[in-house]
Amino acid sequence: MNSLETEKSDGAARGIGKYQKISPLSDGSKDDLAVNQVSVPQARGWKKLMAYVGPGFLVAIAYMDPGNFESDLQAGAQFKYELLWVLLLATVSGALIQSLAANLGVVTEKHLAQHCRLEYPPKVNLVLWFLAEIAIVASDIPEVIGTAYALNMLFGLQLWIGVVLTGLSTLLFLALQQYGIRKLEIFISILVFTIASCFFVEMFNARPSPVELMKGLFIPRLSGNGAAGIAISLFGAMVMPHNLFLHSALVLTRSTPPTMEGIRDGCRYNLIECCFALLVSFAINLAVVAVSGAVCSDSQLSVADADRCSNLDLNRASFLLKHVLGSWSGVLFGIALLASGQSSTITGTFAGQYVMQGFLELRFEQWIRNLLTRCVAIVPSLVVALLGGSSGAGQLIIISSMILSFELPFALIPLLKFTSNPGKMGPHVNHRKVTILTWVIGSSIILVNLFYLASNFIKWLQRSRLRRLHIALLGIAGFLALLAYALLAAYLALRKDNEGTYRLSSSVEEEQDGFVDKESVVAN
Repeated sequence: MNSLETEKSDGAARGIGKYQKISPLSDGSKDDLAVNQVSVPQARGWKKLMAYVGPGFLVAIAYMDPGNFESDLQAGAQFKYELLWVLLLATVSGALIQSLAANLGVVTEKHLAQHCRLEYPPKVNLVLWFLAEIAIVASDIPEVIGTAYALNMLFGLQLWIGVVLTGLSTLLFLALQQYGIRKLEIFISILVFTIASCFFVEMFNARPSPVELMKGLFIPRLSGNGAAGIAISLFGAMVMPHNLFLHSALVLTRSTPPTMEGIRDGCRYNLIECCFALLVSFAINLAVVAVSGAVCSDSQLSVADADRCSNLDLNRASFLLKHVLGSWSGVLFGIALLASGQSSTITGTFAGQYVMQGFLELRFEQWIRNLLTRCVAIVPSLVVALLGGSSGAGQLIIISSMILSFELPFALIPLLKFTSNPGKMGPHVNHRKVTILTWVIGSSIILVNLFYLASNFIKWLQRSRLRRLHIALLGIAGFLALLAYALLAAYLALRKDNEGTYRLSSSVEEEQDGFVDKESVVAN
């Protein structure tokens, strides 16, 4: 072994020092993602960009799922276009955070769940896995219920039947995996543009004022009672924990050349593709707010329809649009909701596969993992649909959004830590300005979600009819839960990362690019 190899081995053992070269399949964790990888041309240009198109659209689905639509509908119904600036800010912030998840996968050829398994002690890793699974179930509940609502609107099916059909249809569509990831990406893209077409037609017929839309986008306002709460739900719903695991894994389906230039290009093209996909999702969310705002602010609105606007949700929106814009409008809304819910459940199941595989290294046949992930998400929705009907399902969507708010730091903090670590990212580590900006954005999202969670918990306690003793006990339990939550978040934020995972193609390229050892990067 020569001196350079000795230095690398010693540095790897310490978790510091020289960069280490890591085989992308050294732990057998990339097997599924390596199957039918999309080849990437060497030459830059449109062909290379198109090779990277796909993961961003699967990720963007979470930005236009039924849970987001419900927040959009309420924002438009209650405050017209005043909160569009929140939507714009949330989308830009989301694009930046998602780009970090993509970079982590491209640079290290390991996704976020795998990094967590390598970095944290077994007990902490188990807690993070459990929290990630809960987050995936919570994110899947609005999608399942949204799809069931859509089937009820279009075909008159009972809610519980729609829930069962959603689970079965998702498994069928996931069978497209065996024909390669490209086929599934094309299918999801078709669903995305179906959603966009439906809502753009709705917006054209609702005829919102362009001037008022521009004011709402670029003039920040929080006027009126409850505006802050709706703004928090809009902002908090944009960055979801399961999406960070998903995006860092999906980029591994591209055969990014293992060179310095290839990795740089991979990060660059994934950023372009992600921004375009999220731009489409932003346009769709804007259309939902615009339609809701235009319809509910109509001076000709009947008393019954005005009452629907005061408490608008996914189930009521179809009937409202039918009365105001015509029966065809309710059908379009149902089609868009069906496409949104179905595509979201597919990507949610994908995320569940990568989380289980990354954290636990469990090896199952693909169809078994799909079935396990689907059953875990379907059961709560089915129970609530059978026992609580439409009103219970609507409450479950609210509860699931609160759970997601609670879960976010346990995916976001590790992502920010890992992408700011030279030992993991090498010369592709976040620039200092990007690090500061992303920590500010991440901290803001976490604090916003904490406020949303705590305020909703307090409101629930105030409205409950429980005895004072029970309320006090619940309050103490809630305080202890928040304390444990804060301690775990602080541990993740302050703990020093040890595992170096940056991979180099050869020592020749290290010298050509001027990156021979890690100390030089840290010093800069």
